[in-house]
Amino acid sequence: MSGYYPYGGAPAPAPPPEDKGGAALRTVLVVAAIAGVVTVVAGLLIVLRSPDEYGLQSSREALNLQTQPKQTAQPEQALFQAPADVPPPLPQITPAPPMLPSTPVRLVVKRLGINAPIKSVGLARDGTIEVPPSDNHNLVGWYRNMSTPGEAGPAVLLGHKDTRTRSAVFARLPELKNGDTIEVKRQDKTTAVFTVGGIEQASKKTFPTQRVYGAQENAQLHLITCGGTYDRSTGHYTDNVIVYATMTSSYRS
Repeated sequence: MSGYYPYGGAPAPAPPPEDKGGAALRTVLVVAAIAGVVTVVAGLLIVLRSPDEYGLQSSREALNLQTQPKQTAQPEQALFQAPADVPPPLPQITPAPPMLPSTPVRLVVKRLGINAPIKSVGLARDGTIEVPPSDNHNLVGWYRNMSTPGEAGPAVLLGHKDTRTRSAVFARLPELKNGDTIEVKRQDKTTAVFTVGGIEQASKKTFPTQRVYGAQENAQLHLITCGGTYDRSTGHYTDNVIVYATMTSSYRS
């Protein structure tokens, strides 16, 4: 019988003979492998659900975040308190030698944003010190019958806390702290630098006259404004706020 040979006359390769025994063995091996995989996966799931029980606790221990401390408000500065005949408080710094008298022209308190002209004032008809005109909220009064700022003795500057329509130049005076500096520019082109030694709030009924106006060897600066509560029946505040400062340096303006 003549044969037909395709592929250019070469005989086609015959398929390998069927091996029934090898096929059965492969089937058994595949089934066993699948069963093994299923067993391993099931075991891993059991272990992962209870890692501590099998000694597999993660080596990366959770960090216990400590509770952050609560931010506590800074305690307010204690106001100076003493009998009226006690001298004014001094800052913890050596006072500077007093200068010759010179009329003050401007007050600068950088911490409070104060930069105000100074007006000379005297006594009112009732014997009290005059206050600057209330229509100018940014005006400071210097009591001309006492020392000039930088001269030996107490220099007294007064300013309003507020007016009928707005806050005034000394509204934030109680915010000053011991150690803060105050500058007074003078007519002789020098600037006297004062360091705060203490702040007092005193009732107007028990005003510390001697401490505020009494003679002093060093150059002192006393800033005065109103404080306490507003008495509508009198139209005045019940207290005064007094800042005591000592000249600790000076420079040419």
